[in-house]
Amino acid sequence: MTSKLNDAALNQLFIDGRTVHGFLPDEITDAQIHEIYDLIKWAPTAFNLQAARFVFLKSKEAKARLMPALTPGNVPQVESAGVTVIIAYDTQFYEHLPTQFTAMDAKAIFDKNPEAANIAGFRNGSMQGGYLILGARALGYACGAMSGFDNAKVNAEFFADGRFKSNFLLNIGHQADTTKIWPRGPRLAFDQVAQIL
Repeated sequence: MTSKLNDAALNQLFIDGRTVHGFLPDEITDAQIHEIYDLIKWAPTAFNLQAARFVFLKSKEAKARLMPALTPGNVPQVESAGVTVIIAYDTQFYEHLPTQFTAMDAKAIFDKNPEAANIAGFRNGSMQGGYLILGARALGYACGAMSGFDNAKVNAEFFADGRFKSNFLLNIGHQADTTKIWPRGPRLAFDQVAQIL
Protein backbone atom coordinates (compact mmCIF):
# COMPACT_ATOMS: atom_id res chain seq x y z
CA MET A 1 0.00 0.00 0.00
CA THR A 2 1.24 3.49 -0.80
CA SER A 3 1.18 6.26 1.76
CA LYS A 4 -1.99 8.23 2.46
CA LEU A 5 -2.23 11.72 1.00
CA ASN A 6 -2.11 14.51 3.54
CA ASP A 7 -5.28 16.26 4.65
CA ALA A 8 -4.60 19.32 2.49
CA ALA A 9 -4.47 17.15 -0.63
CA LEU A 10 -7.59 15.19 0.32
CA ASN A 11 -9.46 18.41 1.04
CA GLN A 12 -8.44 19.90 -2.31
CA LEU A 13 -9.58 16.83 -4.23
CA PHE A 14 -12.74 15.95 -2.33
CA ILE A 15 -13.83 17.80 0.82
CA ASP A 16 -13.33 21.35 -0.47
CA GLY A 17 -13.69 20.44 -4.14
CA ARG A 18 -16.85 22.12 -5.41
CA THR A 19 -18.76 22.28 -8.65
CA VAL A 20 -17.96 25.75 -9.96
CA HIS A 21 -20.60 27.67 -11.95
CA GLY A 22 -18.47 30.71 -12.79
CA PHE A 23 -14.82 31.65 -13.07
CA LEU A 24 -12.71 34.77 -12.71
CA PRO A 25 -11.24 35.80 -16.07
CA ASP A 26 -7.89 34.15 -16.75
CA GLU A 27 -6.41 32.29 -19.69
CA ILE A 28 -5.44 28.63 -19.55
CA THR A 29 -2.49 28.02 -21.84
CA ASP A 30 -1.96 25.12 -24.20
CA ALA A 31 0.98 24.05 -22.02
CA GLN A 32 -1.29 23.90 -18.97
CA ILE A 33 -3.84 21.81 -20.87
CA HIS A 34 -1.06 19.40 -21.85
CA GLU A 35 0.07 19.26 -18.22
CA ILE A 36 -3.42 18.19 -17.10
CA TYR A 37 -3.64 15.48 -19.76
CA ASP A 38 -0.10 14.25 -19.14
CA LEU A 39 -1.07 13.64 -15.51
CA ILE A 40 -4.44 11.96 -15.99
CA LYS A 41 -3.44 9.74 -18.93
CA TRP A 42 -1.80 7.35 -16.44
CA ALA A 43 -5.05 6.56 -14.61
CA PRO A 44 -6.28 3.00 -15.20
CA THR A 45 -8.93 1.75 -17.63
CA ALA A 46 -10.05 -1.78 -18.48
CA PHE A 47 -7.59 -3.39 -20.91
CA ASN A 48 -5.85 0.02 -20.95
CA LEU A 49 -8.49 0.89 -23.56
CA GLN A 50 -8.38 4.67 -23.01
CA ALA A 51 -11.73 5.32 -24.69
CA ALA A 52 -12.11 8.98 -23.67
CA ARG A 53 -11.58 11.73 -26.21
CA PHE A 54 -11.19 15.33 -25.06
CA VAL A 55 -11.97 18.44 -27.09
CA PHE A 56 -10.62 21.53 -25.30
CA LEU A 57 -12.55 24.64 -26.32
CA LYS A 58 -10.50 27.76 -25.52
CA SER A 59 -11.28 30.37 -28.14
CA LYS A 60 -14.50 32.38 -28.39
CA GLU A 61 -14.98 30.90 -31.85
CA ALA A 62 -14.73 27.33 -30.58
CA LYS A 63 -17.06 28.00 -27.66
CA ALA A 64 -19.54 29.70 -30.02
CA ARG A 65 -19.92 26.36 -31.82
CA LEU A 66 -21.00 24.80 -28.52
CA MET A 67 -23.47 27.50 -27.45
CA PRO A 68 -26.50 26.31 -29.50
CA ALA A 69 -26.35 22.95 -27.70
CA LEU A 70 -26.34 24.41 -24.17
CA THR A 71 -29.31 24.98 -21.93
CA PRO A 72 -29.54 28.77 -21.43
CA GLY A 73 -28.43 28.67 -17.79
CA ASN A 74 -25.15 27.01 -18.73
CA VAL A 75 -24.03 29.62 -21.27
CA PRO A 76 -22.41 31.96 -18.68
CA GLN A 77 -20.44 29.06 -17.19
CA VAL A 78 -18.89 28.22 -20.54
CA GLU A 79 -18.26 31.89 -21.33
CA SER A 80 -16.37 32.47 -18.07
CA ALA A 81 -14.31 29.25 -18.08
CA GLY A 82 -10.70 29.33 -19.21
CA VAL A 83 -11.46 26.17 -21.16
CA THR A 84 -14.50 23.96 -21.66
CA VAL A 85 -13.81 20.31 -22.35
CA ILE A 86 -16.11 18.02 -24.29
CA ILE A 87 -15.56 14.61 -22.72
CA ALA A 88 -16.47 12.07 -25.37
CA TYR A 89 -15.69 8.43 -26.04
CA ASP A 90 -14.39 6.66 -29.10
CA THR A 91 -16.82 3.95 -30.26
CA GLN A 92 -13.87 2.25 -32.00
CA PHE A 93 -11.35 2.53 -29.16
CA TYR A 94 -10.44 -1.11 -29.78
CA GLU A 95 -8.44 -0.10 -32.89
CA HIS A 96 -5.68 1.00 -30.50
CA LEU A 97 -5.69 -2.13 -28.32
CA PRO A 98 -2.99 -4.05 -30.25
CA THR A 99 -0.44 -1.39 -29.22
CA GLN A 100 -1.97 -0.30 -25.91
CA PHE A 101 -2.72 -3.73 -24.41
CA THR A 102 -0.26 -6.36 -25.53
CA ALA A 103 -1.02 -9.02 -22.89
CA MET A 104 -3.65 -10.62 -25.13
CA ASP A 105 -5.81 -9.98 -28.19
CA ALA A 106 -8.37 -7.75 -26.44
CA LYS A 107 -9.40 -6.16 -29.75
CA ALA A 108 -11.22 -9.37 -30.65
CA ILE A 109 -13.52 -8.91 -27.64
CA PHE A 110 -14.92 -5.66 -29.02
CA ASP A 111 -14.42 -5.25 -32.76
CA LYS A 112 -17.33 -7.52 -33.74
CA ASN A 113 -19.47 -6.78 -30.70
CA PRO A 114 -20.78 -3.18 -30.90
CA GLU A 115 -22.88 -3.54 -27.74
CA ALA A 116 -19.89 -4.60 -25.63
CA ALA A 117 -17.76 -1.88 -27.23
CA ASN A 118 -20.36 0.80 -26.48
CA ILE A 119 -20.70 -0.25 -22.85
CA ALA A 120 -16.93 -0.44 -22.33
CA GLY A 121 -16.30 2.82 -24.19
CA PHE A 122 -18.93 4.77 -22.27
CA ARG A 123 -17.97 3.29 -18.89
CA ASN A 124 -14.23 3.77 -19.23
CA GLY A 125 -14.59 7.15 -20.94
CA SER A 126 -16.75 8.27 -18.00
CA MET A 127 -14.06 7.13 -15.57
CA GLN A 128 -11.48 9.11 -17.53
CA GLY A 129 -13.74 12.15 -17.31
CA GLY A 130 -13.74 11.73 -13.53
CA TYR A 131 -9.95 11.43 -13.60
CA LEU A 132 -9.85 14.70 -15.55
CA ILE A 133 -11.77 16.45 -12.78
CA LEU A 134 -9.47 15.08 -10.08
CA GLY A 135 -6.33 15.75 -12.10
CA ALA A 136 -7.33 19.36 -12.74
CA ARG A 137 -8.14 19.83 -9.06
CA ALA A 138 -4.84 18.22 -8.07
CA LEU A 139 -3.03 20.81 -10.23
CA GLY A 140 -4.94 23.64 -8.54
CA TYR A 141 -7.72 24.38 -11.02
CA ALA A 142 -11.39 24.98 -10.29
CA CYS A 143 -13.83 22.72 -12.16
CA GLY A 144 -17.49 22.51 -12.98
CA ALA A 145 -18.91 19.44 -14.70
CA MET A 146 -22.05 19.97 -16.80
CA SER A 147 -24.70 17.79 -18.35
CA GLY A 148 -27.14 20.52 -19.36
CA PHE A 149 -26.71 20.28 -23.13
CA ASP A 150 -28.02 18.46 -26.18
CA ASN A 151 -25.68 15.55 -26.93
CA ALA A 152 -27.04 15.12 -30.45
CA LYS A 153 -26.24 18.74 -31.31
CA VAL A 154 -22.72 18.45 -29.87
CA ASN A 155 -22.13 15.23 -31.79
CA ALA A 156 -23.38 16.78 -35.03
CA GLU A 157 -21.17 19.86 -34.60
CA PHE A 158 -17.96 18.27 -33.35
CA PHE A 159 -18.14 14.57 -34.26
CA ALA A 160 -20.01 14.52 -37.56
CA ASP A 161 -18.50 11.22 -38.70
CA GLY A 162 -20.20 9.45 -35.76
CA ARG A 163 -17.14 7.71 -34.36
CA PHE A 164 -16.96 9.81 -31.18
CA LYS A 165 -19.95 10.35 -28.87
CA SER A 166 -20.21 13.19 -26.35
CA ASN A 167 -20.71 12.27 -22.70
CA PHE A 168 -20.47 15.42 -20.54
CA LEU A 169 -18.79 18.82 -20.38
CA LEU A 170 -16.21 20.16 -17.95
CA ASN A 171 -15.44 23.83 -17.39
CA ILE A 172 -11.97 24.55 -16.00
CA GLY A 173 -10.54 27.82 -14.72
CA HIS A 174 -7.77 29.11 -12.50
CA GLN A 175 -10.07 30.65 -9.91
CA ALA A 176 -13.72 30.17 -9.09
CA ASP A 177 -16.07 33.11 -8.93
CA THR A 178 -17.15 32.39 -5.34
CA THR A 179 -20.45 34.21 -5.89
CA LYS A 180 -21.35 31.46 -8.37
CA ILE A 181 -20.84 28.50 -6.03
CA TRP A 182 -24.03 27.07 -4.59
CA PRO A 183 -24.21 26.07 -0.91
CA ARG A 184 -22.78 22.64 -0.20
CA GLY A 185 -25.44 19.98 -0.54
CA PRO A 186 -25.77 17.14 1.96
CA ARG A 187 -24.43 13.68 1.25
CA LEU A 188 -26.13 10.35 1.80
CA ALA A 189 -24.88 8.35 4.77
CA PHE A 190 -22.86 5.17 4.29
CA ASP A 191 -25.79 2.92 5.28
CA GLN A 192 -27.99 4.56 2.63
CA VAL A 193 -25.67 3.74 -0.26
CA ALA A 194 -23.38 0.91 0.80
CA GLN A 195 -23.26 -2.45 2.46
CA ILE A 196 -20.45 -4.64 3.67
CA LEU A 197 -21.03 -8.34 3.08
